[in-house]
Amino acid sequence: MKVLDLKNTILNIKQEFSGYFKERDAEINGSLLALLSGEHVLLLGPPGTAKTLLANKICETIEGGNFFHYLLTRFSTPEEVFGPLSLKALENDEFSRRVEGYLPTAHIALLDEIFKANSSILNSLLTVLNERKYYNGKEVLDVPLFSVFGASNELPEEDESLEALYDRFLFRYSVDYIQHEENLEALIFENTEDFLPSTKLSIEDLRGIQKKARDMRVDPEVRAIIRGLRRELKNSKIFISDRRWKKIINVLRVASAVNGHITVNRMTVVLLQHMLWDLPEQKETIRKLILDRVVSGGTDTGKLKQNVLDLRNSVYICLQQELPDPVACNKCFEEEKKTTSGMRTSRFTGVKAPKSLTFNNALDFLRHHTEFPTHTYSFGLEYSNINGAMSFEAVAEHFRLKYGFEFKLSLDYGDKKLYEKEYENLEERLNYFRKQVQEEEKALEETLRENIWVSGQDSKEIMIKYRSKNTDIYEIASHLKEIRVLLEKQKIFDVELEKAEIA
Repeated sequence: MKVLDLKNTILNIKQEFSGYFKERDAEINGSLLALLSGEHVLLLGPPGTAKTLLANKICETIEGGNFFHYLLTRFSTPEEVFGPLSLKALENDEFSRRVEGYLPTAHIALLDEIFKANSSILNSLLTVLNERKYYNGKEVLDVPLFSVFGASNELPEEDESLEALYDRFLFRYSVDYIQHEENLEALIFENTEDFLPSTKLSIEDLRGIQKKARDMRVDPEVRAIIRGLRRELKNSKIFISDRRWKKIINVLRVASAVNGHITVNRMTVVLLQHMLWDLPEQKETIRKLILDRVVSGGTDTGKLKQNVLDLRNSVYICLQQELPDPVACNKCFEEEKKTTSGMRTSRFTGVKAPKSLTFNNALDFLRHHTEFPTHTYSFGLEYSNINGAMSFEAVAEHFRLKYGFEFKLSLDYGDKKLYEKEYENLEERLNYFRKQVQEEEKALEETLRENIWVSGQDSKEIMIKYRSKNTDIYEIASHLKEIRVLLEKQKIFDVELEKAEIA
């Protein structure tokens, strides 16, 4: 089957299953991808969540293969899983099982209550799952197994053998009861047991896509994400075996091959959230780490934002001049008493900001006067008219006579030219980033739309996180506007200073 045909087949299977199994999109995705990549799936959850039914129906999508299903108990014997002893072999003093129709000859298997397996079954089961070998007496059989679906109501107990078995299941899903009422009604009023998948995959399809994916190149940014995740998981005391990492990369290659990609790109990394956790309570932490790293690719506005803030702070520092006495605005204080918002719209930045009631430096004082030329002021920290309702010009004259204080708010010619040049450079970079972010958003939407393995919920969260970059763009633009105002308003400030000196 061609890749495009395989992709369409997978889409059809997903659509069929989603219609019958509500709120199980992630489990359906993982189960199909596990089949295609030859990995094992664990469905963990309370009784009555259709774990066994889902696994059973997924296995029915494979035609031309042998299927083995068994419910394990603590009293299950190897004969029930691997086949009965051969009496003919025993007559010749040989130990051998009749494996036909049992796990050693299965392509797909479903083992219910997988962690109930006892020690007499475990050793052979581990070898089958990992090496695809079964030691049948003197004979070593190649097991044609693609995937085992394990279902369990609980995590394995603290037992070294069970932990090794648990590690063999690359895909892990914590299955919960249906949350939305309309989906629950669809479940209880429809006969999902009667569902028969009409779209099928063949054994040849599985082998073909694995062969195609074997040597697929992994993008450098995906390698960087994997390295970063390993470090963060180690810091969180979550340790992933080397074997699991190797298998994970193979899965990403298969997922990308089915999508028709020529390399493994960073969107496929979203799948790791179902392959890295050991305990269900780790799921959300790992999911957040992965989504943050997936979205952090592309245009990085962080450095530009910091450069803009540095320039703004530099301009402010050059213009700051401490007043000899604090100055309080009488008008703002009266308005503050009348409203609970304490906000005003700045003529400089065009955004709402807290009202300035007291000023300790000349720049803020002069900016406030430029915005509100009719306001009057008094001295000291108390909002009163002890010193009278003085105009800006009167305050400036008072400072000059009492303290010999002169307003010096104009930038030096050299500083101003330097800042203007830097401002133009940052504005040019902002325009470039704004355009690039918009183009990346469109490309990201298209990438998510054509990636059949990323669930709708994951796609939604990725886009929300990515669009937060637009918030950075807006903040950067606001800071640049503030810088432009500071540079352009020098003439206004100079006029006000001349007025104060004349007065």
